[in-house]
Amino acid sequence: MQTIIERAEQGDIPALVELMSQFYAESSHAFDREWAAASFAHLLRDEARGAVWMARRGTEPAGHVVLTLKHSMEFGGLVGVIDDLFVRPEFRRQGVGSALLSALLGASRKLSVAAIHVEVGPGNIAALRLYQALGLRGQTDRQSLTVLLGVKEHAAEGTDG
Repeated sequence: MQTIIERAEQGDIPALVELMSQFYAESSHAFDREWAAASFAHLLRDEARGAVWMARRGTEPAGHVVLTLKHSMEFGGLVGVIDDLFVRPEFRRQGVGSALLSALLGASRKLSVAAIHVEVGPGNIAALRLYQALGLRGQTDRQSLTVLLGVKEHAAEGTDG
C-alpha cells in the first residue's frame, strides 16, 4: 500500500490530535486533547511558525511530523526544529517516517532553512538511526536546557506569547 504525505490543514486537526494522543500515551506523557487541538490550530494558522505533514496509508492516518521555525543568529537565518515525529506502530519500518522527514526536509530547503534540529531520547535507537540516515548528526559539545515559563495557556487561547 502506498504512503501519501500531505501538508496538514485545519481540517486534519482531529486526526492529528488522535495521532498525538497515541504518541503521548506511548511515551507516558500527560495529554490534553483541547490543548493539542488549539496548539495545532495555532501552528497551522501561521506558516511563519512552521508546518505539519501527515502520512496516510489508504485512508488511514499513519503518522505525522511537526516542523517549527525560528531565526538563529548562529546560522544567520531560519532554523527548523523537528518538534514531533510519530508513526503508528503498525506502520513502522515501512518507510513512513522516512517519507515524512523527506517532505519536511524538502520544504525546509525551499524555505532556505539553514539547519534542522531534533531531540532524541537516549533509548530511542530506532529514531536515532532514522535521523542519522537522513543526515542529522549529534553535537557532543552542546546540551539542550529548558525552562518552563507557564505560557501553555497562551497557545491554547491562540494569542502570541
